[in-house]
Amino acid sequence: MKTRAITAFFFTIVMLGSIFLGAYTFTFFYLALSVVALLEFYKLVKIGGIRPHRNIGVVAAVVIFGLTAGYHFFQYELKYLLLIVPLLFSIFILELYKKNKIPFANISYTFIGFVYVTIPFCFFYSLGFMNDFNRYNFHLPLAFLLMLWASDTGAYLFGMKFGKHRLFERHSPKKSWEGFFGGLFTSVLVSYIISTQFTELATWIWAGMAVLIVCFGTLGDLVESMLKRSLDAKDSGSFLPGHGGFLDRFDGLLIAAPVVYVYLYLILH
Repeated sequence: MKTRAITAFFFTIVMLGSIFLGAYTFTFFYLALSVVALLEFYKLVKIGGIRPHRNIGVVAAVVIFGLTAGYHFFQYELKYLLLIVPLLFSIFILELYKKNKIPFANISYTFIGFVYVTIPFCFFYSLGFMNDFNRYNFHLPLAFLLMLWASDTGAYLFGMKFGKHRLFERHSPKKSWEGFFGGLFTSVLVSYIISTQFTELATWIWAGMAVLIVCFGTLGDLVESMLKRSLDAKDSGSFLPGHGGFLDRFDGLLIAAPVVYVYLYLILH
């Protein structure tokens, strides 16, 4: 527990620094984070005998994230995103030269890496440019993380104290409905506090964002648990003592970030 707390403290400082230090720090930090998480995913699925195209997958992920960042910084036309198409389809061609009994499994998991890891990080990154597409504002990314952390903390504390009814025992035996609603309570409470400091959005919009983060963040956690259980793996990595890997730490973000982005986009545009 002590190791876990120390890791969480220093990692939180780094996370907050990446958000407060401006657009370029924010960009490079989350680019690196998304690549490391993708590498963890590819390493994890290899346990099940899958051989994804790791190198081309990483290159494609960097290009996808880079094009997303370039769009916000330089406002180029979306047609430039088509540059990724030849790179993605080269995966099929490269698989022709590999001697493997399950070639389309390798291809599929290479693509799943983009969908499951890279694209959600792109959506989270884009929250920093939501209010003004060519100017960075740390309010939404910071609020997202604070609500997500509040949800995790509340779910843990309420679950430990009151947890009796299992939420989804097949994939995560420790999660409870009491913990889920505890996380919902703490996250909505944090959203109200945020609304008093960041007044560009109405209180109900912040609260709606909190509800989505708790619901889809919990589902993201369960999805990653399902992945690890299917591969008989405990953690996605060991880089963060007491927390596992980066994929473990950001599993809630992976499904919640795209949903929250769409929610805010529909309201604000």
